[in-house]
Amino acid sequence: MENFFKLRERGTTVKTEIMAGITTFMTMAYILAVNPIILGAAGMNSGAIFTATALASAFATFLMAFLANMPFVLSAGMGLNAYFAYTVVIGMGYTWQQALAAIFVEGIIFIFLSLVNIREAIFNAIPPSLKIAVSVGIGLFISFIGLQNAHIVVAGPTLVTLYSFKGSIESGTFSSEGITVLLAFIGLLITAFLLIKDVKGSVLFGIISTWGLGMICQAVGLYVPNPEKGFFSLFPSGIISMPSSISPTLFQVDFSSVFSFEFFTILMAFLFVDLFDTIGTVIGCATKANLLDADGKLPKVKQVLLTDAIGTTAGSLMGTSTITTFVESSAGISEGGKTGLTAVTAATLFVAALFFSPIFLAIPAFATAPALIIVGFMMMQQVAKINWVNDTLTAVPAYITIFSMAFMYSISEGICFGVISYTILHLFSGKGKEVTPLMYILTVLFILKYIFL
Repeated sequence: MENFFKLRERGTTVKTEIMAGITTFMTMAYILAVNPIILGAAGMNSGAIFTATALASAFATFLMAFLANMPFVLSAGMGLNAYFAYTVVIGMGYTWQQALAAIFVEGIIFIFLSLVNIREAIFNAIPPSLKIAVSVGIGLFISFIGLQNAHIVVAGPTLVTLYSFKGSIESGTFSSEGITVLLAFIGLLITAFLLIKDVKGSVLFGIISTWGLGMICQAVGLYVPNPEKGFFSLFPSGIISMPSSISPTLFQVDFSSVFSFEFFTILMAFLFVDLFDTIGTVIGCATKANLLDADGKLPKVKQVLLTDAIGTTAGSLMGTSTITTFVESSAGISEGGKTGLTAVTAATLFVAALFFSPIFLAIPAFATAPALIIVGFMMMQQVAKINWVNDTLTAVPAYITIFSMAFMYSISEGICFGVISYTILHLFSGKGKEVTPLMYILTVLFILKYIFL
C-alpha cells in the first residue's frame, strides 16, 4: 500500500486513510436511500436502482483510487437525479430508458473531452484566486446542505428561517422532528469539541455519537418514528440482506430520440451541470487536501476527470443517473484522507452496503448534518488566502464565487459567475491581457448559457 498509494510521500497513514474513507461514506450513504426514491418516481424499479447505485458508486470510486490515487468518492449526483426524474421523464414525457441514453451520451462526450485534455485545460485555466474561492464556496454550500438536512434551517416567509421548537411543541411534532433538530445541535457541539481537542476521527465520532444519542432517545420514548413524515426508526431493521436484482435497469438505454432537438437540450443541461459541478468539487477538495502544486494544478487531474466520465457511462448502463465526484469527499479529506486508499475504503463500504443495507440505511440525516457543517468550517479557513485588501480586482470575483455557490445552491453557478465577473472586471480595469484566452471563451459560453438554457 505504501508503494502504490504513496502514503508517506503525502504525509498520511493507513489508519488515517481508512478513517477518512469511512467518514466520507457515512456522510454520503444517504444517496443509497434517496436515489431509489427519486428515480423511482420516473417509473424505475427501486430495488434495482439501489443495487445499481451501490455498484456504480463502488466501481467509479475504485477506479478513482487505482487510476488517479485520489481521495475522491463518486456516486449518483443529487440535483442531476432530480432533473432526470422530474424534468426529463415526468415533465418532458421521455421514458426513463431514453433519459439513460442521455446520461450514456454525456459520459461518452466527457470521456472524449478528458482524453483530449479539454476538461483538464478548463481546470487549469481557472485562476488561483478563484480556485481558493471555490473551496470556500463549497464550504458554505455544504454547511447549508447540513443545516437543511438537519431541519435546523427550513422554508419560511423570508425564504429560509430557523426551525421553531415552540411551533413543533404546539403542533405535536417535537417527538418526531423537533427532537432530531435538537440532536443535530448537540451533535454539532460534540463534533466541534472533538475537533477543538484535536481528536483523530472527530467528524466520524461525531456522526456515531449523534446517531447513538438518537437511538437512546428512541429507546426511552423521546423520539417517536413517524414514517409518513419521513422520520424512521434509528435502529437497523436487521443486519444482513440480499441485494435486489439489477436486471430491470441493466442495459436499458434507448437511443430512439437521440437525434431530436429536445434531446440535445437535455444533453446540454446534463453536460453543463456535471462538467462544472465536477470541476468545482475537485478544485475544492484538492485545495483542502493540499494536493495542488505551486501553479494551482492538480497532478493526475486528467485521470480524475476521466474516472468521473467512465463512471457516468458505466452508471447509465447499470441503470442510474449521472455518477459524479461527491462534495462530501471533503469530509474524509478533513479527517486527513489524501490518497486513493480513502477511496478504496469508501468503495468497499458501497459493496458492503449491498449485503448490510439495513445498517447503512438507518444512518439518520441529523447525525451526518453536523459533520457537513463542521467540514464547511474547515474549508472556510482557505478564505484567509484571498488578498481582500490589496488586490480587490481578484478578491471581488472570489467573493462573487463564494456567495453564488451558497445562495444559488449550485457549485456550477458559482463557477459561472466567478469566471464572468473575473473576466469582465479585468477587461474594464485595463488588465484584459492578464486573462487567458480560455477564460474569455468560458465567459462567452457561460453568458450564452444564461441566454439559451
